[in-house]
Amino acid sequence: MLKYAVFWLSLAGVPVLAGALAMRLKWIRWAIFGMVVGLCIYQPTAINFFSHEWYTGTARGMEISLIHLLALAVVLALALRGRRGPLLPEGGIRTYAVYFFLCLPSLLNADDPLIGWLEVWKMILLFLFWHAVYRYLRATGDVGCVVVALALFTLADFVSVLRQHYGGRFQVCGVFPTWNSLGAGMNLLGAVCLAGYLQMGVRNWTGRLFAAAAAGAAASTVWSYSRVAIATMPVAYGMAALGCLVGGRRRGAVLLRLTPVVLAGFAGICIAWAHIVDRFVNAPKQSGETRREMAYCAFEMMNDHPFAGVGINNISLNMTDDHPYRKRAEEKMGKELETGGVVETLYFLVGAECGIPAALALVAWFGWHALASLKATWVLRGTEWHFVAAGLAGGISANILQGTLDWALRQPINLFLLGFCFALTAYLARWKRSAGTTERRVA
Repeated sequence: MLKYAVFWLSLAGVPVLAGALAMRLKWIRWAIFGMVVGLCIYQPTAINFFSHEWYTGTARGMEISLIHLLALAVVLALALRGRRGPLLPEGGIRTYAVYFFLCLPSLLNADDPLIGWLEVWKMILLFLFWHAVYRYLRATGDVGCVVVALALFTLADFVSVLRQHYGGRFQVCGVFPTWNSLGAGMNLLGAVCLAGYLQMGVRNWTGRLFAAAAAGAAASTVWSYSRVAIATMPVAYGMAALGCLVGGRRRGAVLLRLTPVVLAGFAGICIAWAHIVDRFVNAPKQSGETRREMAYCAFEMMNDHPFAGVGINNISLNMTDDHPYRKRAEEKMGKELETGGVVETLYFLVGAECGIPAALALVAWFGWHALASLKATWVLRGTEWHFVAAGLAGGISANILQGTLDWALRQPINLFLLGFCFALTAYLARWKRSAGTTERRVA
């Protein structure tokens, strides 16, 4: 009860905080820092309405946390300063809106619409989170604040990883709920931090921060022993390094800084090699079988409900004997299935729950930001924030690939980190190149 009392008092204080932040634009920077660093204490500061902890779906309650209150305060503060802007200012968020509205009809097919609403609520909070970051960037152009905040989050998570690893845990998860989600988050942010180190070196505190954060992110991914995260890790870091080499200010310096990274990475892989090989070679056959079983069930659901699915966040409810999907999958596989829960592949999961159009919209949403980050990498070459675009291109691409084998991107921390990076990508995509210079596009 005390936690709920604190929450309602905090919610009542949001307008007061917004008014205070609106007095000086620089004060909003601290709220942005709080939104990112607050992800480290997401669960302890979250209030869960309509809790369904027993449920095995992707959302188990109507959560609202400290970061959402801060995001609301930032949006209100910017509005008070006359920085309102349109609800759908660019292509990425418009694509997300299409994805969101294509998911809503699935509630009509849901066995439990309330369970479905829990995931819809999370999508609404992502929209709020994105707007807070994007509008702050449009108002201030303070890219440095955002990327430093992401690096600080990465280091804070690494401290948690160290505590778990040396505390005797084999597969660590840091501040994330699972090791797969840890790997996805660290691949996303580690690529940005690596690119920052390659561009800046260690001559100033920012470069040293990025170097430490990149090393921590890489170690976290390896110690997670998440097979899909380790497999996509070269994509994240390789694309980030290649982007810095192609468009960086000083290629020779980038190559020089890349040398210790390669050596350290090789040494780290050698140290953890036995455990990595064990995870890939001696992984339980049941794990692969479970993925296949769930995929078959998802295909059966898409066959029956191709346009609206069986209901967002309702896939677990459709794995019971009350529905035909499990029995059909058993007939196709020629054996009795013992699985339940959530299909591992994110895109099959959305297709089964919300229909094929929603799954295609999800792919389009991811694809827009992947292409936008690649475009920004080219447009911003030779500029101060080129490394951000290069890192985002690698991290986002790795996360998209991980989605083919895992649904970690629907975990709250991963989802909001992705929203943070997508807002940053959308802002950088507004820059254009003309007459040999790079400038912001006002329109």
